[in-house]
Amino acid sequence: MNVAAYCRVSTDKEDQLNSLEAQKEFFEEYTKKQGHHLVQIYADEGLSGTKIKNRTGFLRMMQDAHKGMFDMVLVKDISRLARNTVDLLNSTRELKALNIDMLFLTSNMTVMDNSEFMLTIFGALAQEESSNTSKRVKFGKRQNAKKGKVPNRVFGYDKTIGDLFHLSINETEAEIVRKIFDLYLHEGYGTLKISNILNRENLKTKNGCDFSKNAVVRILSNPLYTGKVINGKQEVADFLTGKRRDIAPEEWLIVERPELRIVEPEDFEEAQRILRERQEAAHSKKNSANGEKPFGTLIHCLECGYPYRRMRPTEAHPGGRWVCSARYTKEEIPCRNRAAVDENMLLEKIRAYFYDLLENKERTTWEIQEAFERKYGSLEENEQQKKEVGVRLEKLRADRRKYVDLFDEEMITKDELKFELNGTKREMDGLEREVKKVQERLDMIGQMNSLIETMFSDIAALLDAPDPTREILERSIQRITVRSDGKCEVILKLFEQLGHVNRKNLVGKFKL
Repeated sequence: MNVAAYCRVSTDKEDQLNSLEAQKEFFEEYTKKQGHHLVQIYADEGLSGTKIKNRTGFLRMMQDAHKGMFDMVLVKDISRLARNTVDLLNSTRELKALNIDMLFLTSNMTVMDNSEFMLTIFGALAQEESSNTSKRVKFGKRQNAKKGKVPNRVFGYDKTIGDLFHLSINETEAEIVRKIFDLYLHEGYGTLKISNILNRENLKTKNGCDFSKNAVVRILSNPLYTGKVINGKQEVADFLTGKRRDIAPEEWLIVERPELRIVEPEDFEEAQRILRERQEAAHSKKNSANGEKPFGTLIHCLECGYPYRRMRPTEAHPGGRWVCSARYTKEEIPCRNRAAVDENMLLEKIRAYFYDLLENKERTTWEIQEAFERKYGSLEENEQQKKEVGVRLEKLRADRRKYVDLFDEEMITKDELKFELNGTKREMDGLEREVKKVQERLDMIGQMNSLIETMFSDIAALLDAPDPTREILERSIQRITVRSDGKCEVILKLFEQLGHVNRKNLVGKFKL
């Protein structure tokens, strides 16, 4: 009989992953003794049993079931399949409709031979166990929050690994935090300008990256810099769906830690006031001009990277024109790109470019397929690679079984067994990661035709719209860049995803 096996561990801790490896070896030995042909072992690591939709291994198993690849699914325990009773019943019903049985080994129970009542009872017990686990975890987190649990990684502080409640100020980073507040409060700079200043001085974030506008906003908004540790802002509302709910501010758990203060509380509150006022002003401005700015932030200056902004319509430019926003910045050296983009003319050029893509759909499709193959490889190459890696994995599994047999026969010592198993496990882990990457490429190749059709559908929608809205433009266009000589490039979302494409044919180029 052709059988498949499914196994899962709910965390990515080392002991649990070892448990996953043990489950795999168990199924290989079990099917060998029963005389079955093990088609494939489907596994999910570090995933909860309450939500099937997030488990790629399980979903792949159900897809293969519809292809008729096996006659039975082996699962060690009901809780390994699902801790959600509804998901459990739905998946077993789907397999039953395909005439595929499911055997739960610990209870020696099959789906075909038992009523749904028994299955529901066992599933409900597994779900209740998950509910109790969720309650214990929630209780533990709340107790730690009351004691003042600190974040794992926050700019301005250092933390000892494993220490939940203590931070020490990193003086180098703390000076940058103070500099950000000073520039914002006393120099009047915006968050984008501040990020540019920090990057010019070659200052880096905690992860060694350049500062962004959002990174500066996060620092300005973090009350930890005033010596307040705040926990309990959210909690899991439903352990089955994992949905979270916001907790009212009066219920937050706040612990005062003066020794962690980097910024004075009054400075922090002033920064919050300014942030709120600027956000409200930006939101109001966006709403008032929502229908007047179809390009939004799609247009960017190729010289400095700043977005273009829309100027008011004039007699010469009734549709309005767009210019680099850095021309009017308070930077010491404003952008020198003086190229302006007439909105009506840009829309005409984009329509002409899109008409060309549609009129030459066959050529465009072929060129996109070529780009797919350059990035992801051909279907045949990936399938062959997956097959070759599968053969190597099977050989390593056979080697592991051989070493275990040698140990059982006392032909090698426990240390020798451990040495050999550790070596093969490292190699197997690498091969399994390789299989995962190949499968991701195969999945992308499988979606290729659908992505191409979606692109053409979005292009057609834009051409059908007499006055394209921002939403219609953003469905197909990733960005529009403008050089100082007035030359523009329109890059579509799909082409951006493919990376290195044939820019001559697939990227819209024109001069305004």
